[in-house]
Amino acid sequence: MEQSGMGEETSYDHVLTSDYAVLLAEEFGKNPVVNDEMAFNIYPSPPHPQPSTLPLRPPVVAIMGHVDHGKTTLLDTLRSTSVAQSEAGGITQHIGAFSVPVPSTGNDNGLKSITFLDTPGHAAFSAMRARGAGVTDIIVLVVAADDGIMPQTREVINLIKKEQDKVGVVVAINKVDKPGINIEAVQQSLLAEGLQLEQYGGDVPAVTVSGKTGEGLPSLVETLSAIAEMQDLRAENEGPVHGYVLESNMHKGMGSVATVLVLRGNLKIGSHIISGLSYARVRVMNDSTGKPVQIATPGMAVTVSGWKSLPTAGDDVLQGSETNIKKAIANRERKAEIDLSLADVEAINQSRRQDREKRELELQLGKDAAAADEQTEDGPKELRLIIKADVSGSAEAVGGALQGIGNDVATTKVISSGVGDITDTDVTLAQTAGGMIVAFNVNASKQVQVAAAQKNVIILSSGIIYKLMDDVQEHVIKLLPVIIEKKITGEAQVLQIFDIQAKKQVVKVAGCRVTNGTVERSKQARVIRNGETVHEGPIETLRVIKKDVIEVRKGSECGLSLANFSELQAGDSIQMFTIIEKPGVL
Repeated sequence: MEQSGMGEETSYDHVLTSDYAVLLAEEFGKNPVVNDEMAFNIYPSPPHPQPSTLPLRPPVVAIMGHVDHGKTTLLDTLRSTSVAQSEAGGITQHIGAFSVPVPSTGNDNGLKSITFLDTPGHAAFSAMRARGAGVTDIIVLVVAADDGIMPQTREVINLIKKEQDKVGVVVAINKVDKPGINIEAVQQSLLAEGLQLEQYGGDVPAVTVSGKTGEGLPSLVETLSAIAEMQDLRAENEGPVHGYVLESNMHKGMGSVATVLVLRGNLKIGSHIISGLSYARVRVMNDSTGKPVQIATPGMAVTVSGWKSLPTAGDDVLQGSETNIKKAIANRERKAEIDLSLADVEAINQSRRQDREKRELELQLGKDAAAADEQTEDGPKELRLIIKADVSGSAEAVGGALQGIGNDVATTKVISSGVGDITDTDVTLAQTAGGMIVAFNVNASKQVQVAAAQKNVIILSSGIIYKLMDDVQEHVIKLLPVIIEKKITGEAQVLQIFDIQAKKQVVKVAGCRVTNGTVERSKQARVIRNGETVHEGPIETLRVIKKDVIEVRKGSECGLSLANFSELQAGDSIQMFTIIEKPGVL
């Protein structure tokens, strides 16, 4: 570049135009082909040059915290509906978003509403919580006064520490209506985790609330309004939209539906929008209460129908003309294919390298090495899973939760993940792969259930992620080798050896006294001599005086002989045992 007189353009952050790229290619004697269409994509508009002139937008507030700490009940009281009752097990399964009006302060330009996101608290949904934090202005950390700091509370605190320059934080100490609680202890434990509360001279406000009784909620809304005013959140009310997909699912009668949080611009019915590899012409928009809306402005979360395919939760939503969107989709799909093929090439190269190394090893060490190599290549046993969920965020979270179950002997492998009810295709895939179907909040028709039964495909179905994890863990345990335990049921001491004349030969019979438990004819026996086991096998004869018996109890004397073992000696100990097979432990 310097030789071509382009010394100034050589800095790492300089964007090279296609004209200069053509010149450089020609310098190397190549024939460049410029394809502007291939590089085309849709990006968010550049930031406004004078943001202070823009109208205020509602803050986006994420309610986070440990599972069962009362986040949804808190939100219910804010919006006076009851989601917690209808959610499976009372646990939030995917992000909900809604607006809460702010009491008027007499200032016309003041804040009109706050947009709340309800993120799941369960361990499996950490990816969804991180995504919720990525689009928020303020995080409300809910801590139950009777429970204190829990694993997901720590996870949220770590998220807050990462994002502390970008997001405001409010701590809501919930369930203060319960008797015998110690709020100060909760505040001190938060301080120990590194959250500098206002009560201890820090800058994080802590509000005591009760989701059940509504105590302290006005104070929480007031605190959020104050933080939002300090953040001075502004966005364009006009122009092309920029937002995020919070959630997406298949809706009967409406097809692919996505919850979109608008951050800039406005979204109208009939607009053409793109998100990842999916695009839509907005057909219907509903707000958080289910009412149809014509225009969505910044801070609003709306469900949008009209998608050609299901968008992925967490992707940007951008607006453009129909022609530009189709062009951008074609280029994004091409890029995704190229990325996929590059990953395939890497896998092929790796496989070939392993084959080559294996052949070299066989040449060096002979077939023993090959056999040993085969054993090591077997690797852990895999429980293959096909996941179907009601929304894409849940499918991602369930996959993440189930992927980690197992150890180096048996493990899970998610081979497919999708949204919608279970189909015949899923059953066929499960049969071919030798796997099972995990259904989260979705149904299987009678026909699909019959097909699954005929093909011996197991369907695990539940609306609670805990239960699915437990069920999958049980199936992984079945893949583990069983633990074999020997339970001693009786012990006899050999006092003397007798030679008894049988029909054709002399048989050695041990005269024994039963010192512990019961000696039973049906059990296995082992001979212990000087602390070592010298024989294990079944009993051939067991007699008291001359009578054959089935068992001899403690304190009695008997004569016994062992099958295929005639070297019993006086002083040997004979132990009776049963073999117990126990399932493996993860």
